[in-house]
Amino acid sequence: MGKLDDLRRKAVGNIDESMGAGRPAPGAMHGVSAPAVRSVPARLQGLVRSQNAAEIPVSKIIPDPDQPREEFDEAGLERLAESLRTRGQLQPIRVRWDESGGVYVLVCGERRWRAATLAGLPTLACVIHEGPIAPGELLALQLIENCVREDLKPVEQARAFRTLMDQNGWSGNQLAKALGIPQPSVVRALALLDLPAPVQEKVEQGTLAPATAYEISKVADSAHQQALAELVVESGLTRSETIEAVRRSAPRGGAKGGGPKAKRPTVRVVRTSAAKVTVEFRKTASDAEVLAALREATARLEAEVQDGQAAA
Repeated sequence: MGKLDDLRRKAVGNIDESMGAGRPAPGAMHGVSAPAVRSVPARLQGLVRSQNAAEIPVSKIIPDPDQPREEFDEAGLERLAESLRTRGQLQPIRVRWDESGGVYVLVCGERRWRAATLAGLPTLACVIHEGPIAPGELLALQLIENCVREDLKPVEQARAFRTLMDQNGWSGNQLAKALGIPQPSVVRALALLDLPAPVQEKVEQGTLAPATAYEISKVADSAHQQALAELVVESGLTRSETIEAVRRSAPRGGAKGGGPKAKRPTVRVVRTSAAKVTVEFRKTASDAEVLAALREATARLEAEVQDGQAAA
């Protein structure tokens, strides 16, 4: 082998050595095994941290003036405030940022915010809703939150149902599907709005059960409704006894006091050997409006059947 070949061999050896050829793997040096890949702890497996969660000063949060709840029980707020003091906040509230006001506006959780204020908490755990919220979507979120937590009084809930229906042009059936609640529940709630104010007050005060008030709403005129509500409260009539009293009354469908109602359809079901359904409008109705009225009548009958079965 010539000198040139010998130089080439040495050069290649030097290059190999500089690149680490022939060296033992780092983990194999001195008999040490290569470190194992770290496994994810069980408590973190499948966990995704939310970027919208934050601790926000209570003073930087304001209530939404258009939220459906109107009254708050002071004794209940005091109990919740004491729970927040001793156990802390168990569930975050939901807020949105109002750029013009420079504050966070409550989407859901006003009761907890009020209780936190009473408890003197400096901050609240919040989930921040990013982006604008349409009024109808906002009310739906608040309704779902309040319905699930049973925070709304019956008439407050009924008013919120009606507002949401008017804003979106929904029928009772569409509202029920949007909120994920049975349509008969919507029918019973909306019937409370047809009652005179003194009867609604009894429902809000808890002296008249909403289910019983729904039965009273089937009576023809407001004066008779009010008198029957007084009888139910004073005599302590059960719902089944109220149903019987309503059945002895004239069939529903006559005009109520306080002037004509808005342009909504009247659906009457005449129970004879051959049932007859009549849909009456104060204006020319489209096929879609007639269909919606029939669906509402069907839901009303379903609610009556369910109530009758429960009372049996």
